Amino acid sequence: MRRPLTPLVLTAPAAALLCVGCSATDTGSRDAETASPSTKAASDGRSAVQDAVAALREDSAGFRQKIELQGEGQVYRLTITGGFDFAADRGHLAVDFPGGGIDHSEQVFAEGKIYIRDPQGTGEDTWGVMPRDKAQAHYLLRAPLNDPEHVLQQIAAMRKISQEGEENVEGVRALRYRGILDYRTVTLRTHPDVRTKMDQARDILGGDLPVFADAWVDGKGNLVQTRTSVNMSGAQVTVTTVLSGIGEPVRVKVPRPADTTPISEATGVLNG
Repeated sequence: MRRPLTPLVLTAPAAALLCVGCSATDTGSRDAETASPSTKAASDGRSAVQDAVAALREDSAGFRQKIELQGEGQVYRLTITGGFDFAADRGHLAVDFPGGGIDHSEQVFAEGKIYIRDPQGTGEDTWGVMPRDKAQAHYLLRAPLNDPEHVLQQIAAMRKISQEGEENVEGVRALRYRGILDYRTVTLRTHPDVRTKMDQARDILGGDLPVFADAWVDGKGNLVQTRTSVNMSGAQVTVTTVLSGIGEPVRVKVPRPADTTPISEATGVLNG
């Protein structure tokens, strides 16, 4: 039987105790007239990434995310697949965690709500429902209830961006941009208890948590892949999201009111 996921792997406050000198700081901004070539490149990269995110928010796409968690000699992998119409704020996701106590979950986003199939893991055909804007993240680099829009919000806030060259993403040539996420972006919509632990880790580090972000933009300006990652002395989290079928219709079946029950919170590794 696989050991349960530990808070160390997911929230990483204890790992921060072992990490020295890995904080990232900001050196401020400069006027365009006096900016160095690297600063100008960062500005161009920021525009390219933000433009790609803005375009996707007005479109739809297939969604496949792989979450890899490493800590205490263990490696855990979750996958999230589905489709999302970002323009209409509607989508559906399937979350799988092979070997987990609860290994599968389904989520539907529609009309400002998130529906979670069988939230108590009872095996019954019921759905919990809660306001989308009330969902919170309970683990480092996880989105509240796996909300794809949260990922876009973080990627659009990348800083200190550098251009890393072209790579092949699912058969598509795309330019890779790399940057960092500041502390405010990393902790967006994080549950207060988890935020407290992250604050403690940040105090020990003496600066922001070392979170990196990557975005791949193809020749048409489409965002085709994103990645966020953190590695702190034995605790590592990597979240890779592949976007495909951009512009294709996304069909969403909303659960019937009779099959739903209001909930105030959804926890557990499958829910972010």
